[in-house]
This record gives sequence, structure tokens and C-alpha cells, in this order.
Amino acid sequence: MRDDYLQSALQVIDDPTILVNVVSRRVKQLKRGNRPLVESLEKLSPEDTALREIAERKITYELATPEDLARTSGGAARAGARNTVAAGR
Repeated sequence: MRDDYLQSALQVIDDPTILVNVVSRRVKQLKRGNRPLVESLEKLSPEDTALREIAERKITYELATPEDLARTSGGAARAGARNTVAAGR
């Protein structure tokens, strides 16, 4: 993972825990075949691609509200985050 991409992404999502979760979810999407939202002349790892997408504000995240947590059961409720990373916004 490139440190310069990590530092740029941390300027957009300043909570490291949230950043790790957003990157993890996006990496899973990229590995399943979703297309990257950034272009690069070099071959980037899925992790670096996700960090660049965050730094360039190509993807966003949304934390679960207390109402969402009350309606949800299982792992997502304990994690406190929604199960989506919105790409292309």
C-alpha cells in the first residue's frame, strides 16, 4: 500500500477505522470485477485503487443511524455501519 495514497485518503476520511472499513469493502468490490473509478498509467493494487478513489472523492460512505441499527440485526448492527460503499457519486 502506497503511503502517499494513504495520506491523501486520510485527508478525506480522517478516522482510520472508517477508512479501513471503506477500503476493505471497495477492495472486495474490485476483486469481484467492479471497474475502477480512477485511471492510472501504472498497475495499481486493489488497495491502492480504493485509496485513490477515496482521495479523489469518487466513492463515499454513510454511517448507520440509530434507527438503522434498531431495524438491523446481526453483524451489521454490531459494526455500526451500513453494508454499502457508494461508488461513482
